[in-house]
Amino acid sequence: MQILRRPIQVIRTDLGAYLVLNVVVYGLFLAGFAAALVFPELTAARVEALQADGTADLVGWLFDKVWLFALVILGVNTLTVGVASILLPSMVVPFAGVAVFAYRAFTIGTTLAPVDENGWLILIPHSLTVVVEFQAYVLLVLGAYLLGRAWLRPATVGVATRRQGYVRGLRQAGWVAVPAFALLVFGAVYEAFSLRYLVPLLLQG
Repeated sequence: MQILRRPIQVIRTDLGAYLVLNVVVYGLFLAGFAAALVFPELTAARVEALQADGTADLVGWLFDKVWLFALVILGVNTLTVGVASILLPSMVVPFAGVAVFAYRAFTIGTTLAPVDENGWLILIPHSLTVVVEFQAYVLLVLGAYLLGRAWLRPATVGVATRRQGYVRGLRQAGWVAVPAFALLVFGAVYEAFSLRYLVPLLLQG
């Protein structure tokens, strides 16, 4: 039960920060989305980048291997975004992961902005993916914020030194990472199956 209770306690203790980060993270995504609707070249540039780095080819190859597709999505979202972009930078420089992901949230918004009618249809099932996966990222950003605050102001977590604050903050980040990972698992499975089965049905209709 502790694995369920402790993350809830951490979130409730810093509910204000959690709510503000929700507004900031989803707001940046929507800002990128809106910017790409006004300037479609932003989406075109992101698509070209994904094609150039081989991401588009990888998605095409994985498309019919739905469970492997889900596993790759989970790996990318967890390791590339969650760990490399949010947690690791924050373990080196206080709050660095918050800034890094702020940029990522905006660029993800520009990437997902539809360029035609099919793009809007794809967004119908994919909107749930965005909500779920971004909620996971909000929790990880909250963990990065708690780590940075405890590191710089150890008194906020009831300890005397920054070293102790770092350890305490890292523990808090670890607790909120538990539900974040659960959301990423659900999001990866849903994203893979919705892209493979729901989206083709919508496009055929």
